[in-house]
Amino acid sequence: MSEIKSLVGKALADIVAEARSGGPRVSVGLMSMGSEMGGEELARGAMLAVKGASRVEVVMIGPRVAGFDELAWIETEPCEEDVAAAMEAALSEGRISGAVALHYPFPLGVTTIGRVVTPGRGRPMIIASSTGTSAVNRVEAMVRNALYGIATAKALGMAVPSVGILNVDGAQIAHKALSRLKENGYPVSFGSSVRKDGGAVLRGNDLLAGAVDVCVTDTLTGNVLMKMFSSFTTGGSYESLGWGYGPSVGEGWTKVISIISRASGAPVISGALEFTANVVGGGLPERVATEIAAARRAGLAEIVESLTPRPSAAETVTAPPSEPTGEEIHGVDVLAIEDGVKALWKEGVYAESSMGCTGPVIKVAEKNLERAEEILRKNGYI
Repeated sequence: MSEIKSLVGKALADIVAEARSGGPRVSVGLMSMGSEMGGEELARGAMLAVKGASRVEVVMIGPRVAGFDELAWIETEPCEEDVAAAMEAALSEGRISGAVALHYPFPLGVTTIGRVVTPGRGRPMIIASSTGTSAVNRVEAMVRNALYGIATAKALGMAVPSVGILNVDGAQIAHKALSRLKENGYPVSFGSSVRKDGGAVLRGNDLLAGAVDVCVTDTLTGNVLMKMFSSFTTGGSYESLGWGYGPSVGEGWTKVISIISRASGAPVISGALEFTANVVGGGLPERVATEIAAARRAGLAEIVESLTPRPSAAETVTAPPSEPTGEEIHGVDVLAIEDGVKALWKEGVYAESSMGCTGPVIKVAEKNLERAEEILRKNGYI
């Protein structure tokens, strides 16, 4: 009778847990070694997640940490290779549905989507992306990062996530690619800068304010942002805020393996476990496939190819006679700005490059503005 009561009690507890978390519980593995803070910090993060009324069931993988016997364990020798092998086996056998790792050898084409707390207004914001590489070509990588960020946001329950592109090299071209996808039927919803002139290309102010749901950037910049947002209150040696570097995504990739760093503290570890459980429950790999398919129908491959700046010609181009340049043409990427100027010179239009408040501009005379825009558009610069 006591055994029956125990089973009934556990069943009731599971029902209550599901009701509190908004769905069935999800088993997520967590490596128990590799942290700069030691295994106890990792286990403490697991306990925070378990006790936080979330939908995650944590399975520790690696050498057992004393004092945390109430957690489920897949024990291994204290060897990183053994821990990694046990995690892979648990995923392939269905013992866990996702994992949180301190490192993972993702193949080219797979990246991770991070999530931070923005300090200005306390809003969460997705950073797309934070580790790995979604594509070799920078512009294609940023466009794919946008698609993967949208998929991740939808897996978290956001029906129409707002998207902005951080003003880094390639931002203007990536914005144009996404805009053309939208014109062709892909449903991207652009957010807006908090600054007076607005627009979907974001400045540093917008990151602090959490101006959008999904901030698109290159991976290296995203990685720096993750470290800054997660540890700016601690001096950098201990990541205490946010949800970690996020789950793995990529075209055809079906595993959900999230990344934390060796400096991630218990609060971030707990957040990463819950983040992973939520996107597993939200069908992240399937949502990625849906977004990619929709973007391909809207001409993803052709758009990325057409908007990639052409390599600089070896020929020497002489500037036409100078004249006052009172009009500005925005939207040319900083890496292509000088080539854009030379393209105008070749057509007899005098132009100068300059740096405006929101990025590089090409300056031309008012009488040449319309023709200059046509030339730049024809050559793929705007």
